[in-house]
Amino acid sequence: MHRISGLAREAAIRPGCKNDQREAAVRLLASLVSGGKEHRRQKPPGDLLGKEGPVRWSSAAKASAVKIHEKPTREKILTLESMNPQVKAVEYAVRGPIVLKAGEIEKELRKGIKKPFTEVIKANIGDAHAMGQQPITFLRQVVALCTYPNLLDSPSFPEDSKARARRILRDCGGNSLGSYSASQGVTCIREDVAAYIERRDGGVPADPDNIYLTTGASDGIATILKILVSGGGRSRTGVMIPIPQYPLYSAAISELDAIQVNYYLDEENCWALDVNELRRSLNEAKAYCNPKVLCIINPGNPTGQVQSRKCIEDVIHFAWEEKLFLLADEVYQDNVYSERCQFNSFKKILYEMGPDYSNNVELASFHSTSKGYMGECGYRGGYMEVINLHPDIKGQLVKLLSVRLCPPVSGQAAMDIVVNPPMPGEESYAQFIKEKESVLNNLAKKAKLTEDMFNQVPGIHCNPLQGAMYAFPRIFIPSKALETAKNHKMAPDMFYCMKLLEETGICVVPGSGFGQREGTYHFRMTILPPVEKLKILLEKVKAFHIKFLEEYS
Repeated sequence: MHRISGLAREAAIRPGCKNDQREAAVRLLASLVSGGKEHRRQKPPGDLLGKEGPVRWSSAAKASAVKIHEKPTREKILTLESMNPQVKAVEYAVRGPIVLKAGEIEKELRKGIKKPFTEVIKANIGDAHAMGQQPITFLRQVVALCTYPNLLDSPSFPEDSKARARRILRDCGGNSLGSYSASQGVTCIREDVAAYIERRDGGVPADPDNIYLTTGASDGIATILKILVSGGGRSRTGVMIPIPQYPLYSAAISELDAIQVNYYLDEENCWALDVNELRRSLNEAKAYCNPKVLCIINPGNPTGQVQSRKCIEDVIHFAWEEKLFLLADEVYQDNVYSERCQFNSFKKILYEMGPDYSNNVELASFHSTSKGYMGECGYRGGYMEVINLHPDIKGQLVKLLSVRLCPPVSGQAAMDIVVNPPMPGEESYAQFIKEKESVLNNLAKKAKLTEDMFNQVPGIHCNPLQGAMYAFPRIFIPSKALETAKNHKMAPDMFYCMKLLEETGICVVPGSGFGQREGTYHFRMTILPPVEKLKILLEKVKAFHIKFLEEYS
């Protein structure tokens, strides 16, 4: 209606308009002013009719009429200026700009746009199954049985998988995986987690009531940080994290508006953790915040180091001495490849250090279905064990967890099989052990292959990959490339990784997304691709790096 009115008004006053056309426009205006009933009974024409035929309006005239009568656009409530500034500050390099660019390139390849490569190899994230790793049969059997209990009558499933499924379903509301569980998790699964911890740690007691099932380890870490952060100004909670770190930590700290306190791992000593560096970091941070949380990632991500028993003892003593709450991220506890290394849990060492420590140091430790030999990232299964928590805080933690009702029950079931796998003498044991050892032995071979091949490339140095599932090589970037990166307003290693992606199709994550010492440059690459594809990837990186050095020398 407004559009027609505008056009009619314009026609009535337009120079050169014939009298009969002007009269038609005036009649239409009058009709609209009086209610326009007669006009509304007809479909609004694109042109006004005069005695000599339709009046043709120019595109400009039509656009002008529409613009005059357009309602002003309502401003959005949520904008970059009005949004939560803590969320805006969050960065997560593992799925950052380089991964978005990789997605764009994949779309171009599907459209037939020619590139110097035929596929994008996403080596940016530890997603085992996406890289071709096969699932553990027993785990999938139990989850399938829990999901569709009618299969419990099928002869295709072994009896030990059926027994576990029945036990899990008995503890689910309505015997269904589709029901909510308790906020802390399904009771029998928490019992199985506690029993697993006792076996793993050589008899150190574990209480199911201290076990909290989570949506992956990330959910548990974020939850504990949320309950720890408080204060303002110089009393604001400081969270000590290793550099390099897994970006979950910096992202969670930003979101909570806490203070990130960096301590640096020793790259020259295979990324070892030095207590003197912890002390330096802590003392400096006390000038501007209240450091009360110490995060450890063991085995390391992205650095792949496995902490020695002596190192863990030193860290625990430091936390006890400085009254720090310990967070032990142990999701790679099954991924230890070096024969000289052994995984020791912080819980185990804490108890072996005696009651002064085991009764006082507050510790939250985390595990997940996503890593290890399982690689079940999509189930989002995990747990945390929290010990020496104040009774009042325990109630607050349960309250906080209850807000999200419960973690996915299918993920809880998957976590149960990680902690309660087939045992010797059971029907599925032989196949389970064969599959588990195959995955871990294959990862160990790929870790050594990656280390060796990187160290053959001039300008690349890679520390031994003792554990986890990543390489974090140090790369030399010539001064000319540094200047070019600066001109592009990019971090030098982001510039390097972007060129690597555009020229080879290999997607890795720049070290600046994890943190690194000033003046050093790295990238993180997963070792998960199949061996033959990994070899191709490493050869491509080698050729690219040599060309890069020549181009920017």
